Amino acid sequence: MPSNNETFFDLSSFAVVGQSPAKPFPILSYRGLKKLGKTVFPVNPNVAEIDGDKAYPDLASLPQAVEGVIIEVPKQETRDWVEQAAAAGIRDVWIHMAHDTPEAIAAAKEKGINLRTGTCAVMYLKPGLSYHSIHKMVMKALGKY
Repeated sequence: MPSNNETFFDLSSFAVVGQSPAKPFPILSYRGLKKLGKTVFPVNPNVAEIDGDKAYPDLASLPQAVEGVIIEVPKQETRDWVEQAAAAGIRDVWIHMAHDTPEAIAAAKEKGINLRTGTCAVMYLKPGLSYHSIHKMVMKALGKY
């Protein structure tokens, strides 16, 4: 039976949120979803374009509703993006490992969001041998996949 993390990628449409002058946009998640044939929109209020695609400043600006969102922003912004997801009617959220906070987790629970956190989405998206596949093996062995 697939884990809650694995079923996240059964969704058909996504937003990938990343914004930070110190850290690049989570391009591996973005490209991985596109490679799977998913509808995916980049969200970053600081740029007009990501990987040749129009970037949107927030979830309310997306041209269509999405089913899931991956959030990889500075920790102090994570709760606000969870709140935006809830306001946009998005019920499936993945907060990239090390970007969650107790406040963001509480907000997701309060809003009825099916939250995935504590691990990297890319290890579910990238087949073949890579750092992420090694990470996947370790997480499986620990029962956290």
